[in-house]
Amino acid sequence: MSGRRRALGLWLVLLLALAAAAAPATAGPFEDGVEAYERGDYADALKLWRPLADQGDARAQYNLGHMYASGSGVAQDYAEAARLYRLAAEQGHASAQNNLGHMYASGSGVAQDYAEAARWYRLAADQGNAYAQYNLGFMYEHGRGVAQDYAEAVRWYRLAAEQGEAHAQNNLGLIYEYGRGVPQDYVQAHKWYNLAASRYPASEGADRDLAVKNRDRVAAKMTPAQIAEAQRLAREWRPGR
Repeated sequence: MSGRRRALGLWLVLLLALAAAAAPATAGPFEDGVEAYERGDYADALKLWRPLADQGDARAQYNLGHMYASGSGVAQDYAEAARLYRLAAEQGHASAQNNLGHMYASGSGVAQDYAEAARWYRLAADQGNAYAQYNLGFMYEHGRGVAQDYAEAVRWYRLAAEQGEAHAQNNLGLIYEYGRGVPQDYVQAHKWYNLAASRYPASEGADRDLAVKNRDRVAAKMTPAQIAEAQRLAREWRPGR
């Protein structure tokens, strides 16, 4: 399948958006750490979050894991990132579970172990984490850590795609274009490619261009009526519906 996205990719979830969403109405050290991170004062964020992480705050553990994984304000250290993600993941933090899954899938800071990666992805996916649903779909599609199962890949891709996750939408388009685990359906393929192309952020221009290329490729196989129907479905689509 030409054009397929082959890297797991979406393992580093939006740190500050999730951190801010978790903040209570009354500000405290955690929220002060978010403000420090947002203004680029990583040393202050680290100072505020580390005591919370040591006390078992899963949000702080996750955020510190992000800092070590990305080398923000600290020397990049995947082993330390994995340790911190694990502390948060074991408390049920879905984003930490997803990121720990990626550490196992890529062998970053831990020995590569696809079965363990799939286990952590599943825990996060079962909580509705769209990134983990996409990653678990990828594992099923390619038989990494689980038996290859296109029907399961479709199920997890669809759950992520329906939440608006662009990579899952692109891969679901490929699934429909080539009839893997579903009947071949160019209308559905075009729809999902079109949605993916519209939802990639500017920072992922190469992925957006790939989705456009995929859409145009399948359009060349379709009648004008089919293209019009696919465009209508894309226009009417809403996340979670």
